Amino acid sequence: MDVKTSGWINGFLGVLIFSGSLPATRVAVADFDPVFLTAARASIAGIMALVLLAALRAKRPERSDLSSLAIIAAGVVVGFPLLTALALQHITSAHSIVFIGLLPLATAIFAVVRGGERPAPSFWLFAGFGAALVAGFALTRGAEASPVGDSLMIAAVIVCGLGYAEGGKLSRRLGGWQVICWSLTLALPLMLLIGWVARPATLAGVGGPAWLGLAYISLFSMLIGFIFWYRGLAEGGVAAVGQLQLLQPFFGLALAASLLHEPVGWSMAAVTLAVVVCVAGAKRFA
Repeated sequence: MDVKTSGWINGFLGVLIFSGSLPATRVAVADFDPVFLTAARASIAGIMALVLLAALRAKRPERSDLSSLAIIAAGVVVGFPLLTALALQHITSAHSIVFIGLLPLATAIFAVVRGGERPAPSFWLFAGFGAALVAGFALTRGAEASPVGDSLMIAAVIVCGLGYAEGGKLSRRLGGWQVICWSLTLALPLMLLIGWVARPATLAGVGGPAWLGLAYISLFSMLIGFIFWYRGLAEGGVAAVGQLQLLQPFFGLALAASLLHEPVGWSMAAVTLAVVVCVAGAKRFA
């Protein structure tokens, strides 16, 4: 198997794992406080990352890498999990997944900013139209819409896009699994402290589904998925493998409908498809 094929396979597995993140978070946040949930998932994944780094005797990052690792930690370890957990108190996971359709676009924009690339004007045309579609959808949902939930999801997409772009760039030199492991390790002391302060008075009311949701987002969404994802980006290229994110909304909607029995109307699916088309066009000209 050549390196590019391996990159596509690893990237696909990463996207498949990430697709379960929002439904699992929706289940977990029903019984856990969002701040505690964010700290708990990052702490569990951080401890496992620390063990993995020690077991494999990973090379320490350079001092110049610390700023990039801090950006990644702020974006994908803290920012995205916390903002989505807060948002899912106001909206369904199916509704939130429509916003995930903008994540590849956000990643591409930050890759342009960080890399100094000069995309064609058509890139910004697709980008603007895709953003307008999502904004219009959020504003016309009536009773289903939540200004707070929608705003939190937009913020989550922005910080996650920055974390993906920064991680994709750094993984070319530091290595895919090392990037997420060092980012988790960097954030671990703060996450342990926040988790202790925000811990619930009792866990008696936490049901089995919430525990399963926490286990999934801690082990798979926060660590294992990123190992596949960043390795895929490193092997197959950020621009190419990054397009696999376009599949994530469809996988996520299918999970929300089948596991959580959430309604997925034709309009939600149509907007998601339209956003995917816009993102694909934007990526084509980036």
